[in-house]
Amino acid sequence: MEKELKGTMKERLYSLDTLRGFDMFWIIGGEWFIVKLFEYTGWGWLDPIATQMHHSHWAGFHFYDLIFPLFMFISGVAIPYALVSKKEKGVAKTELYKKITRRMIILVVFGFIYNGMLKNGLTDLRMASVLGQIGIAYFLASLISINTNSVMTRIYWVLGILLGIAGFQLLVPVPGYGAGVLTAEGSINSWIDQNLLPGRLYQKITDPEGLLCIVSASSVTLIGAVAGTILRRKTIAAERKATILLAGGAVLIALALMLSPFYPIVKKLWTVPFNLLTAGIGSVLLALFYFIIDVKKKRGWIFFFQVIGLNSITIYMGKEIIDFSYASEFIMGWTVQVFGKGAGELVLITTIIAFEWLLLYYFYKNKIFLKV
Repeated sequence: MEKELKGTMKERLYSLDTLRGFDMFWIIGGEWFIVKLFEYTGWGWLDPIATQMHHSHWAGFHFYDLIFPLFMFISGVAIPYALVSKKEKGVAKTELYKKITRRMIILVVFGFIYNGMLKNGLTDLRMASVLGQIGIAYFLASLISINTNSVMTRIYWVLGILLGIAGFQLLVPVPGYGAGVLTAEGSINSWIDQNLLPGRLYQKITDPEGLLCIVSASSVTLIGAVAGTILRRKTIAAERKATILLAGGAVLIALALMLSPFYPIVKKLWTVPFNLLTAGIGSVLLALFYFIIDVKKKRGWIFFFQVIGLNSITIYMGKEIIDFSYASEFIMGWTVQVFGKGAGELVLITTIIAFEWLLLYYFYKNKIFLKV
């Protein structure tokens, strides 16, 4: 943990911090609140929204499937600002390599801790993790960005990764199943994880943050880096940047939907259509947030999400380490007896979110940001 003055990065995008905070809000309790609100009220119009607050069982797509890849896309958008800008100012590539390697190692270790390494030791430890995938994918996307100079070259790298993943998932035969089987049992992802990934797998036979998933997800981070490169271009008018991101996102979404009938959208395998769809939605959301917040400067509503977005890793780790539920029940548990279980649960969830946000607000006020 270190102190850092807000806004030291001159090119900082308010929209990026806000979008990151919007993304993390659903992880720290937003989705839980919507589900419980539907269960308590029974409002019919809320039913399809509450359904979107759960991951798809396998093939298909729900809003909650977007949360993780959107974070990876956002981390990619920051690469041109955090790394490429330094290269342009003459910082040696070796220094940048050290920076991204350090970040990757810290996030992988944080992933081990999140998975219970300090609590249970190394016995039966799950090696794959959300944070580990973010760290490794960021490393790969950064390495490509540092060593390329044009948007088109980075797009070629994206195409190369996606075609490589498609080749593995559709053409490489799995013993006992054959090629192109996109199930938990028969996918090449599962075979690679069972044979090459040490430790426990999340779903025993496959892992949604496994080895091939990490490489596949790096394409989403790299697409984010392409978006960030466009945003940094001083030769492009701000409104046009938003239009390019919006159009590009629409194209990616259309490609994903065109492929999905014969190459399914599967989050747990990070299939190519899933990557295209989530990167496309990420680009559309970034375009909207950028246009509203950084172009039109409509910022009266962003503070709540900014506070979350500026310390996203802190709250992701913090909600696992700190028992916010206990604190909520200790202070507001009486509401369950007074208002009934349904209303009481809504109060408890709201209190959890409030405690999490107030912790982050304390860090924000004291200019404390977990910087990895």
